[in-house]
Amino acid sequence: MFRLSRTNEIIIDVSTKVLFLYQGESLLYQFPIAIGKNSTPTPLGQWQVINKKILTEDSIFGSRWIGLSAHSYGIHGTNNPASIGTAASLGCVRLYNRDVETLFPLVSIGTPVTITTHHQRRRR
Repeated sequence: MFRLSRTNEIIIDVSTKVLFLYQGESLLYQFPIAIGKNSTPTPLGQWQVINKKILTEDSIFGSRWIGLSAHSYGIHGTNNPASIGTAASLGCVRLYNRDVETLFPLVSIGTPVTITTHHQRRRR
């Protein structure tokens, strides 16, 4: 089991629709994602995790919310798993609920999040 570390970092590649979680230089996980539609794109840039919430009621946000410093954007689960791998959201990053539940305890407030179009995996 991996543990929370201040060196954890999320990199989201919107061109391949993959979220990468690193601990230092080591890739811990990579998850398929849904991104924003062309009319409501996922915001590129350097962000941070600013809040986290376990969602207990059925919601379009699935079972977990990880809020970003990009105002009103976040990483969350979904009640529409068929959307994963597509450009379907209003700009947020969607994961399968099982994946966001894996990611959730491994990030903390302040975890850096880079959203880019050209991520190259780090070497181990």
